[in-house]
Amino acid sequence: MKIIRTQTPLRLGLAGGGTDINLYCDKYTGYVLNATISLYIHCTLIEREDGKIIFDSPDTNSYSEYKSKEFLENDGKLDIFKSIYNRIVKDFVKKPLSFSLHTYSDVPSGSGLGGSSTLVVGVIKAFAEWLNLPLGEYEIAKLAYEIEREDLGIVGGAQDQYAATFGGFNFMEFYDNKRVIVNPLRIKNWIASELEVRTVLYFTNITREAKDIEEHKKGKLGDEKSLEAMHAIKQDAIKMKEALFKADFDTLAQILGKSWQSKKVISEIVSNDELDRIYNIAVENGAYSGKTSGAGAGGFMFFLVDPIKKYKLIKALSKEQGYVQDFSFTKEGTKSWKI
Repeated sequence: MKIIRTQTPLRLGLAGGGTDINLYCDKYTGYVLNATISLYIHCTLIEREDGKIIFDSPDTNSYSEYKSKEFLENDGKLDIFKSIYNRIVKDFVKKPLSFSLHTYSDVPSGSGLGGSSTLVVGVIKAFAEWLNLPLGEYEIAKLAYEIEREDLGIVGGAQDQYAATFGGFNFMEFYDNKRVIVNPLRIKNWIASELEVRTVLYFTNITREAKDIEEHKKGKLGDEKSLEAMHAIKQDAIKMKEALFKADFDTLAQILGKSWQSKKVISEIVSNDELDRIYNIAVENGAYSGKTSGAGAGGFMFFLVDPIKKYKLIKALSKEQGYVQDFSFTKEGTKSWKI
């Protein structure tokens, strides 16, 4: 009996988020800067010999059991697992498989750290390890994108799939016809450590469906002001990359704050009264700037602060309904191993 495990990192969207949606990047090209962090989606795949397929997601209280066959119909229960399985069978093995798949996340669903895409990458990686599939980093990320955005029709971009697969700090370029170039950034260790010590990651305790926000943003891209804001967000990714290489943290903080304002221009549902209140509390307690990670409207926010004032900021945020989350930046993308 083979047992496969995978560990796949979540990511912080630093700049350029939204420009990776095909409605924008197919026409204008998108740029995104992101970094993976030490929060993960965990997956265990166990080979079975009883002709069953079991999907188990205890953190979302979801469990499904099926007879092994070549195609599993979506029925609203763990459809994301079924869609991955269907593509693995159709594209590679051409026969039914029998296994149990168990997953959980270090953070709640709808947290803005790219969880659903990271899950897809982690599960594909498990199948690739089990079945010795010839899938490199680009192939895994592209397949994950196709399953989520095309097979399941979930609206969103492509940065999460590539971040989870490659890991580390990356500057990504998104072109038409699903063409993506991932540029791994050789950020000096001390610069990454300094950014880490200047960052406070805060879970707002407001979860949301990213697809609903992305749908709303998509509808706004015909609007001139929203399009200008999107262009500005793309430029912010370039400027933030330069500031990061130079260890210019003041400029980095300014860009982060500017990017958050542009994000709110694109869609008014990106923020709300509670998020604005938390942002103001953070600024009053030493934060230079901040923004939500991911689509917005809830999930995780992160703030840049002088390390000397970091404890004060953590103490203030800890009085609110959410919680401060410890993390570190990581260099590795999804990884797998056999037991």
